[in-house]
Amino acid sequence: MVVTGPDRPDVEGGARAAAGDTDRAYLDLVHAAATMYHLEDATQAQVSERLGTSRTTVSRLLSDARRLGIVRIQVVRPQHADPAQLAARLCELTGLAGVHLGAARASHLSASLGPVVHDVLAGVGLDRGDVLLVSSGRTTSEIAQGPLPHLPGVRVAPTIGGIDQAQAWYQPNETARQVAEKVGGSPLFLFAPALPSAALHEGLVGDPAIRRVLDAWEEARCAVVGVGAPPARRTSLPSFVDTTDEVIMSSAGDVNSRFYDASGAPLPFRGADRLMATSLERMRTLERCIAVAVGAEKVPSIVAGARAGYFSDLVTSVETALALLDALTQEG
Repeated sequence: MVVTGPDRPDVEGGARAAAGDTDRAYLDLVHAAATMYHLEDATQAQVSERLGTSRTTVSRLLSDARRLGIVRIQVVRPQHADPAQLAARLCELTGLAGVHLGAARASHLSASLGPVVHDVLAGVGLDRGDVLLVSSGRTTSEIAQGPLPHLPGVRVAPTIGGIDQAQAWYQPNETARQVAEKVGGSPLFLFAPALPSAALHEGLVGDPAIRRVLDAWEEARCAVVGVGAPPARRTSLPSFVDTTDEVIMSSAGDVNSRFYDASGAPLPFRGADRLMATSLERMRTLERCIAVAVGAEKVPSIVAGARAGYFSDLVTSVETALALLDALTQEG
């Protein structure tokens, strides 16, 4: 069972007593399942896999989420938005160069947004020898499973060092390898932890193999990145993130685990100077930086990141685009 710990009960043991409904650990589990299913568009099978529990348990967790008021259903009049007009309006409000909308819903991001990423990336015009950066995270990991354009000879590098967690989306070198294989390019591997100690960091930045990737960050023309939701709303964070750091936990979101506030200003959290990750300033100066992000919980992260210029293009769903428009309209 993946979900373990003294404060996390075994939810496989059957229906819980009424008193269990108020158990904080159980409510956290209900919230995690509901977030994945309703906000991240995960299927019940995917939620089951992520939580390490059965589909029967997931069904009960989702039912409890509604019964306990953790999930509230609202029926609204449908908005018949024209995708082109919606994208143009979001570009106007955020300053993005392009907003590219995918299918309304799909079981996997690779199916709903993959074709869109394919077309946007193909339009960048990367040539043999150019560097494409790819971030870690659930979104980019799933995009790596979908269709990508043929970019022979392009070098693909991760934007961050290794993360000591088993999930596929926390393996930046593997995501870079998969993307390189799909596009017909060659991967560059960063064999360094994402957040090394001060002593190790000093040695790493002078190592020729590490410098090859750090130099590639500076040479890169384009990147495909995810956008992290506000840490306080997330069900999973990289193991090196200090959840006791109030600066991090109050942030609006992150790109490459570089956290920023609601205005988009970088946040100097503890250890930021040792983080082996492409800087936010470098994201600003790339020819193209394509962010792929979906979900209502990521709206503040997307807005802040877009206005700060950390990405030039956004690939998202129509639902998320409408949520962005609603939030930006309310600001005015």
